[in-house]
Amino acid sequence: MLQSGIDFGKIFGNLYESMGFVQGNWQNYVMLLISFILMYLAVVKKFEPMLLLPIAFGMFLINIPGAEKVLWGTYPEGKTSYDSVENRGLLWYLYFGVDKVIYPPLIFLGIGAMTDFGPLIANPKSMLIGAGAQLGIFVAFILASFLGLSVAAAASIAIIGGADGPTAIMVTSKLASDYVPTIAIAAYSYMALIPIIQKPLMRALTTKKERAIRMKPLRQVSKIEKILFPIIVTLVVGIILPDSIALLGMLMLGNLFKESGVVDRLSTQAQNGLMNTITIFLGIAVGSKAKGEIFLSIETLEIIGIGLLAFVIGTIGGLLVAKIMCKVTKGQINPLIGSAGVSAVPMAARISEDVGREYDPQNHLLMHAMGPNVAGVIGSAIAAGVLLACFGGFVDGTASEAVTAILNAAAA
Repeated sequence: MLQSGIDFGKIFGNLYESMGFVQGNWQNYVMLLISFILMYLAVVKKFEPMLLLPIAFGMFLINIPGAEKVLWGTYPEGKTSYDSVENRGLLWYLYFGVDKVIYPPLIFLGIGAMTDFGPLIANPKSMLIGAGAQLGIFVAFILASFLGLSVAAAASIAIIGGADGPTAIMVTSKLASDYVPTIAIAAYSYMALIPIIQKPLMRALTTKKERAIRMKPLRQVSKIEKILFPIIVTLVVGIILPDSIALLGMLMLGNLFKESGVVDRLSTQAQNGLMNTITIFLGIAVGSKAKGEIFLSIETLEIIGIGLLAFVIGTIGGLLVAKIMCKVTKGQINPLIGSAGVSAVPMAARISEDVGREYDPQNHLLMHAMGPNVAGVIGSAIAAGVLLACFGGFVDGTASEAVTAILNAAAA
């Protein structure tokens, strides 16, 4: 028998109040729609599905009305920091690797284990193209200074120009953690849209004659060169720019695993099991921070717009450097490989190959483009170190104040 003292009205009232549709707002439903669009792009269009799909699903989970307090936790009144969360849920623990900047270096470890630096070693001039492709980062930072954004926001937005998701996440986590979901989603979206963004720029900035240039085969790189390269690069860059060592060091360690030939199990694990696991955790964790009330704002649109401009200028910078090298070498370098100077490995290199073969089906630029492409990976890590070293002390100021201070220091 039921006890007469049970208050069924209160029980059903509590059940009603716990339902998601009672707790939700319009921002939640807009973000759910955006998550569906991202899942469509990942599954149907195959735009960077390895990370876009878990990001989209993390966004989907956290914006289901009422799910945040279960999956993430609750904030005490007046507190919004990551460490202040109470009743912590699964997504809070997964986000630990983003908040403490653990996931990005581990991603770079896997990238290093999958990357062949041979084309860059065979043609060191490719590093100039990779450096030119970082132009978008610094132009975007200066542009953001005119919009009155904080230096933390400006530096974090600018790094999107390197087309490197882990680098963008690392810089943003250290300088402006609230911007991580927006910047990460923007960075990976632009990486996924590389064919749409880069091909028109490549055709606009090169001539038909230049696009048909056939480059000489690269020389064979010895095993000892491939082993020494990651050690020397880590030592030189680490001494000059220690702020870049977390990303660059893990990138080169992964590559040393691969090229040494004595730790195949470690190399295989870095390329597969570890890389896949961290990719899942990183994607879901980043997506779980894309809450409607934070994501849907004018500031978010500014971030996406400046980030797109940074990526476009980065592509243009690589193309222009390659065109100059083409002129200097009297037509020995196809300028199309310049677009591969951004850090989207190996997608950007494949686009150089695709556009080149549109004008000469027998012209294979992939290996030549891989040189600037892996140089872009190194360049983005170095650029991240520069931003952290230069602007880490200006986090509370505006970008214009930081630029003025650096110019004054240079003048002195």
